[in-house]
Amino acid sequence: MFTPSCWRASLIAAALWAGAAHADTISVAVASNFTAPMQKIAAEFAKDTGHKAELSFGATGKFYAQINHGAPFGVLLSADDTTPAKIAREGKGVAASRFTYAVGQLVLWSKQDGYVDAQGAVLKTGKFQHVAIANPKLAPYGLAAEQTLTQLGLLEQVKPKFVQGENIGQTYQFAATGNAELGFVALSQVMEDGKIKSGSAWLVPSSMHEPIRQDAIVLNTAKDNAAAKALMDYLRGDKARAIITSYGYAF
Repeated sequence: MFTPSCWRASLIAAALWAGAAHADTISVAVASNFTAPMQKIAAEFAKDTGHKAELSFGATGKFYAQINHGAPFGVLLSADDTTPAKIAREGKGVAASRFTYAVGQLVLWSKQDGYVDAQGAVLKTGKFQHVAIANPKLAPYGLAAEQTLTQLGLLEQVKPKFVQGENIGQTYQFAATGNAELGFVALSQVMEDGKIKSGSAWLVPSSMHEPIRQDAIVLNTAKDNAAAKALMDYLRGDKARAIITSYGYAF
């Protein structure tokens, strides 16, 4: 006998099947600095929408080269705003989809408590052997670090002590393992729930470098992908923005 409870169960099963049938997967190239927040966002995105975001992390410059060589990414979450703009101009991405999903914050960080003062004066003392910095030709945070040192009049003094990472992820590892006493890294790498997780840090004033606007863009390979559109909408939503803010980003 087909009871009301059976009917409800059938409706639920049908709804779940319909959701699964329309769920999609999107391959996302994510700037290294956005690793931790994007991992959390992707998990919530899957729970809330049924879609899946498959994440790859690395340097924006390398992702651009891979996209030019046909890498099957569907969405780029860049560490800058110039690369997505360039992709749009070159006809490789959907220009109308581009938007700033976060504004990054540069920080001078040491894993040692009390090593970095609140004004960054440690840079002037020269009492350190190495400072980690991302490749300024590939990584916007590396360029911002160079601009900061130029503003301080310290670039030529500090440059011989550079330990250069190819992206901000590798740069953070140099500082976190002690291979460099100091590192210019993304605030998101050392901050969680609104506070520095460990060590000591100087929050670099945004006036000392160009704004680190991080743009997202849907690539042509995913212009009809439902998960790509859903992800772009999700990144603008309150839940994603709360996660992004908790890692020190602005909008």
